[in-house]
Amino acid sequence: IIVGDVLKTDLPYFDVCVANLPYQISSPFVFKLLLHRPLFRCAVLMFQREFALRLVAKPGDKLYCRLSINTQLLAKIDHLIKVGKNNFRPPPKVESSVVRIEPINPIPPINFKEWDGLIRIVFSRKNRTLSASFKTHGVQAMLEKNYRIHCSIHDQTIEEDINIAGKVDNILKSVKADTKRARSMDMDDFL
Repeated sequence: IIVGDVLKTDLPYFDVCVANLPYQISSPFVFKLLLHRPLFRCAVLMFQREFALRLVAKPGDKLYCRLSINTQLLAKIDHLIKVGKNNFRPPPKVESSVVRIEPINPIPPINFKEWDGLIRIVFSRKNRTLSASFKTHGVQAMLEKNYRIHCSIHDQTIEEDINIAGKVDNILKSVKADTKRARSMDMDDFL
C-alpha cells in the first residue's frame, strides 16, 4: 500500500490492481495504468457507470468515443458488475460499475501522438463523415503546417501550390474511408 496521490506517484511493479478511485481521476488513472511498464496482468476498478460504459462501448453505441477507442487499442476491457448507489453510505448521486482491464501484449506498433491526433480529429464530431472532419479550416491549417515541418525535417521539396485538402481527400478515398463516420468505425478501420 502506497499513501499519496496516485497520479503523481511512480508506480512500482505490480501484477494485479484493485481500486475504487475518486471518479474525477478516472481517465488519467486508466491511461497511467495502461502506459505503466512492465505490464500488469489485470486491473479490477470501480468507476462511475457512464465512464465504465464508455470504456466498453463498441462502434455504433451511443457512448462510443475517443476514450473507448484509445483504451481498447491498449487493453481488453470487460464490464463485470453494476454497483447501485444504495450500496454506499452516504449514497452518492451516481451509479457505479466495476470493470476488468487486461493490457494487450504486445501493444500495436503505432506512433501514439499521431494516433491520438487522428482520433481527436475524427471524434470531435463523431457523426460527421471523415471527409467532412478533415475539411474544417482548423484541421486543414494544422495539416499543412505539419506537412511543411515534415518536409523540412526530411529535406523534401514542398510544392508551391500545395493542396492539402486534395491530398487528404485522395488518401481517404483510396482506403474507402471518406464516407465513414467515427461513431461506427472499429479498431481495424482506424488501423
